[in-house]
Amino acid sequence: MNLIHLGLNNEFQDLATPFIEQGFSLGRVALEHKHIYRIYTEHGELLAEIAGKLRFEAQGIEDFPAVGDWVAIKPRAEEGKATIHAVLPRKSKFSRNNAGMTTEEQIVATNVDYVFLVTALNNDFNIRRLERYLIMAWESGATPVIILSKADLCSDVQDKLAAVESIAIGVPVHILSSVTKEGIEDIAQYVKPGITAALLGSSGVGKSTLINQLYGEDIQKVNDIRQGDDRGKHTTTHRELIILPSGGIIIDTHGMRELQLWEGGQGFTESFKDIEDLARECRFTDCTHKNEPHCAVKLAIEEGRLDAERFTSYLKTQRELQYLERKEKLKARADHKKAMKKK
Repeated sequence: MNLIHLGLNNEFQDLATPFIEQGFSLGRVALEHKHIYRIYTEHGELLAEIAGKLRFEAQGIEDFPAVGDWVAIKPRAEEGKATIHAVLPRKSKFSRNNAGMTTEEQIVATNVDYVFLVTALNNDFNIRRLERYLIMAWESGATPVIILSKADLCSDVQDKLAAVESIAIGVPVHILSSVTKEGIEDIAQYVKPGITAALLGSSGVGKSTLINQLYGEDIQKVNDIRQGDDRGKHTTTHRELIILPSGGIIIDTHGMRELQLWEGGQGFTESFKDIEDLARECRFTDCTHKNEPHCAVKLAIEEGRLDAERFTSYLKTQRELQYLERKEKLKARADHKKAMKKK
């Protein structure tokens, strides 16, 4: 396999130099299942396990390989196997908070150039959920691109397009129809040799169909739309790196039923840039946008320049991130106490 086509660039080559000098080879993680990894290498496709030292030194889930990672390996090509000894630093990382009561990072994809945020224009359309995807996309370090799929099932495409553009300032938005093939060529332009894009969205929005069309043949299972709610059935059950015949790379992900934020400093600011800009026009720097005079945010809502529901979403997301930050600080303190007791 050509590592350049797999996304190996000068930056990663520099990061890999110390490992290469020690006799390691490079590979890229294509799939992970219960800590068994399928990796693509210059020796071909290998199955790999983590070295004991790497497992022992890992402080958390973020230290283990994820789909998209470049890893330093000792290959056993004749066996079709390898051992992973290190994970190279990531240039981008799309994470979410693991579903459940605990605060734990779940890495969805790494080393991605573009994040394709796919949402269907039928009954699945949800502008508030798209806002959350945008926060996570900006926070990842990759460039977000919004894909509005199933245009053939929508009677008010332009209205929904306008709604998306109002909350996705500066983000490219593409209309897609698997029936008419509208938008496929535009999306294919992003995924060039050496470029990696991750597909993210709810179950049944058409991610597998899009992959099949970009690939040129049906490599992913696609189910019909369910009767009653106009949604596609869940098909993809894992994350996987797919090499397109064009040389580009797609990371397919399973549908996210629950989208809990993991972090959102810069991502929050980028996603709600319109409100953040308005807030800077308020008379008071600590304006809460409630009862203060000369509040630019309240005025924008009154004049119809800012949607009240978007502002409510802004406040809700802000509180959620503040709560998450407090939980993370408490967890860090607890972990520190445990570490001190062991000494």
